[in-house]
Amino acid sequence: MSSEVVQERISPAGIPADATKPNMPLLSLLAMGHMVIDVNGGSLTALLPFLKPALALSYASAAFVILMANVTSSLIQPVFGYFADKTSRRWILPASVLLASLGMGLTGLAGSYAMVLALVVVSGIGIASYHPEGYRTATQVAGDRKATGVSIFSTGGNIGIALGPPLITALVTAFGLKGSLGLIVPGLMTAGMLAAMLPRLTPAGPHEAKREKAGHLKTSLYGMTVLVIMVMLRSWTQTGFSTLVPFYYLDVLHGDPRMVGTLLGVFLGSGALGTLAAGPIADRFGIRRYAVGVFLLATPLAVAFLFVRGIWLYLVLGALGFVLISTFAVTVVLAQSYMPRNLGMASGLIVGFATGAGGVGATVLGSVADHMGLRTALWIPALMPLAAFAVSMLLPEPEEEK
Repeated sequence: MSSEVVQERISPAGIPADATKPNMPLLSLLAMGHMVIDVNGGSLTALLPFLKPALALSYASAAFVILMANVTSSLIQPVFGYFADKTSRRWILPASVLLASLGMGLTGLAGSYAMVLALVVVSGIGIASYHPEGYRTATQVAGDRKATGVSIFSTGGNIGIALGPPLITALVTAFGLKGSLGLIVPGLMTAGMLAAMLPRLTPAGPHEAKREKAGHLKTSLYGMTVLVIMVMLRSWTQTGFSTLVPFYYLDVLHGDPRMVGTLLGVFLGSGALGTLAAGPIADRFGIRRYAVGVFLLATPLAVAFLFVRGIWLYLVLGALGFVLISTFAVTVVLAQSYMPRNLGMASGLIVGFATGAGGVGATVLGSVADHMGLRTALWIPALMPLAAFAVSMLLPEPEEEK
């Protein structure tokens, strides 16, 4: 083999040139797994309007299903993040995809409310176990363009969340509640691909210069605390709209049930596009600056949704999703900059705990909807981005951007 082939290319800074570039094959594979994982998570909100009459559920009972999903799929993620930081457990990735798909795929066959909760918990554990290991690996192979690399990985998940509602709606309207079994098929296929290909795609860990740098960076407990609160407030809006908009569309606006999945798909699909667009912007102008500024745009869009009808419902909801959800990957990268030696724990705290804790608000909103009406309940998440903006002003600059 020639010396030109084996010689490592070195940048002017003394860092291997290839180390600065994202490993696109592995990022694409991880993003695909993320998409299938979150197809299952995104399906639940669109499945609930069909389960509600079948099992005679109240709004509060339906919202409690969302709470259980958030507790298991989100709040326990820091636990998996802790173990991900200790040692790589790649086998978790295909196993978690399979577990999430089986749990959600069988939910439509549940004959009781207790069985629905049990299957949601099973699916949630699969979802929770995928994210910390996936984000940790994605960050390691993203090179210097961390926001861009993590955005690619996150976009896979956001696409999955967006595809979930129209997919489950199509399956259930075509085959009845047993149509949820269709979710198992992509889970089996993707789990097989991950199991077969991940051993061949061994990601290069951070080069020695970056490992040495990370060892000298300190954890910012203050920064993480502020960031967690901010993400919780963002989650109140995202989860609140995802949970209540289907009921608002059907029970208040008397819309077509077949369009529920499309409506949620517009909201979450626009969020996927926003996430992909946010990475390069944040890499260029600063991740903190982006996280702070974007919340100013979200509040007027969220409030406007309560006053529009017809095609404007889709346009305004799409714009809200694009702006609000675009902060998803940016906040993960910001968290990892505050906890540079614990990447898995950082992503678990943001993607899991903070998002899930914010999702607890769905239960509160369900109770408000039962007693005061859906429109009143929607005002609460509509105003949350304004509170998130106020909190975001307290975020410190990441040490690496100072």
